[in-house]
Amino acid sequence: MAVTAAGSFAQAEASYGSVKTIQEEVATVELKVTPENTEAIVREYFSDIPVMIQVAKCESTFQHTLTDGSVLRGKVDSRDTGVMQINTGYHAKTAAELGLNLENIYDNMKYARTLYERQGTQPWNASASCWSRELASL
Repeated sequence: MAVTAAGSFAQAEASYGSVKTIQEEVATVELKVTPENTEAIVREYFSDIPVMIQVAKCESTFQHTLTDGSVLRGKVDSRDTGVMQINTGYHAKTAAELGLNLENIYDNMKYARTLYERQGTQPWNASASCWSRELASL
């Protein structure tokens, strides 16, 4: 969960609606990720994009790391990484160019936000039967 000491939020128009962006960030404290707090971290980070909370729930059941401390990998494709199941085969290079480490939960979510702002939920269409059903029940 990111705790911002000072910062302001503004609405930015993305191709799939408006999302919050940080205009100024003085200090951010990142909490140690545990299985017990991962869901809260995701819910806070994506509070402005509820569909992404549901995507994380369906993709990883709000897990970023396993009990042994290793980063969650996909069952069908082991390149799917972390809480947002970002596929490193497709996205590792771009993430690295952005200075993001997909094995870090905060960077994993930042990259997911970038994908969402450009492509909406399309990158997670494989799990749409789960997260679209979850949204319909809200």
